[in-house]
Amino acid sequence: MILRPYQREVARAIVESVRHGCGLTFSVEVARQGGKNELSAHLELLLLTLSMGAGGSIVKCSPTFKPQTVISMRRLRDRLDDYGFGGVYRTGMGYIVGLGSARCVFLSGEENSNVVGHTADLLLEIDESQDVGKEKYTKEFRPMGSSTNVTTVHYGTTWDDSTLLEEIKQANLEAEKHDGIRRHFRYDWQAVAKHNPAYAAFVEAERERLGEDHPLFRTQYALLPVAGGGRLLTRAQLSTILSDHPRLSTPRQGESYVAAIDIGGEVQASRDGMHVREPDSTAVSIAAVDVSGDSSLPHLRIVEQAVWTGTPHARLIQDLVRFLRPWKPRSIVVDATGMGQPVANLLARDFGSRIVPFTFTERSKSDLGFELLSLVNGSRLRLYAQDGSTEHRGTLQQLERARAVYRPNRTMGFHVDPSDGHDDLLMSIALLTVAIRDMRPRVARGSERPDTPQPQRSLWAPRKAAAQYPLFTP
Repeated sequence: MILRPYQREVARAIVESVRHGCGLTFSVEVARQGGKNELSAHLELLLLTLSMGAGGSIVKCSPTFKPQTVISMRRLRDRLDDYGFGGVYRTGMGYIVGLGSARCVFLSGEENSNVVGHTADLLLEIDESQDVGKEKYTKEFRPMGSSTNVTTVHYGTTWDDSTLLEEIKQANLEAEKHDGIRRHFRYDWQAVAKHNPAYAAFVEAERERLGEDHPLFRTQYALLPVAGGGRLLTRAQLSTILSDHPRLSTPRQGESYVAAIDIGGEVQASRDGMHVREPDSTAVSIAAVDVSGDSSLPHLRIVEQAVWTGTPHARLIQDLVRFLRPWKPRSIVVDATGMGQPVANLLARDFGSRIVPFTFTERSKSDLGFELLSLVNGSRLRLYAQDGSTEHRGTLQQLERARAVYRPNRTMGFHVDPSDGHDDLLMSIALLTVAIRDMRPRVARGSERPDTPQPQRSLWAPRKAAAQYPLFTP
């Protein structure tokens, strides 16, 4: 693979710092799948090749050992094979790749990893720097290059202003003002797309699917940070949900439906029979599914909702079965967290495999929130027209009052503050996204043929291998 111009620009600056012992620290933001990992592998290959006689060490830190560190090691081995070093390089201890007297050490940045004792004198790389802890880097990785004034590179994509990558980036931008030496490199999806039409088509499809303001699109492709929190939906987003299609009491012939249920609690009573508190409600949303749009992505039209508050679960099961049966939903997602699990099991007696249990965790709820935003941003979620019902009014209130929190670990949370009311209808709508996951268009992925011949180069021509990279030319 030949590096693209923006990759060569970064590589040239890094190699110049290495060659002249400048000890600069670089930050490199490249849009997702824009080639930062290939850039890293080619830098490692070049430095190992140039140092195979004199020796030296590269240290590369990834947020996790599996899969990130393992993938990085495999990528370097692949590049060494490509350039004819297949019978020359060696591996050791499960995390070292060596060429002659030079080596590249791959380490995990996980909090409990034991990495102290290594030295980096050729290059120190921090991959996905936004996911590496600041304390871990400062105490254990940064000192690895102190005695050698090593050049350091932080790769990644943006998230918010609290990450290690953002801290390094801001320090670099400030340093650039003083000495004019470029230390920060940023290439969003449009910069990458100039050199890769296939990538442009892919990201444009992602923009259509997620929406330009979706947190994942903003951070991973546009390289724009998210705010720490605020309203889940803006007024503009809320306006796209409002529709004029009627609420239905019975299904229409020829339409396909999905349903989602957020399970609430039963009435809790004290010994004297007084209610202890008002429980959360059980909310059901039913939506018609349309996959005939231009984008081929499923659209949801919410056509019916129902709410039960404080209903004993034994009776609730009967009510839910009677309510859902006429609609013949192809999929029914049930909140199976805690007390919801037995409800899901009992509903499966009537609806069989159409019941899809969903357990709320930090990660699964985050995925749910991102998928909900994708629907909203793509104008693929519509709520039936105002009918004066408590369900319609409650849905709008919950959508308006819902708040989002974006965490440093790249997950999001969303909820309605208890002081502002409940979020049962909101959650039932969010759960609808699970019901349509299997309706997304599939993307064909090719696989590399094992018998594909690889280009061979002289094993003992490191300068020829290095010459493949015009890093030192303007």
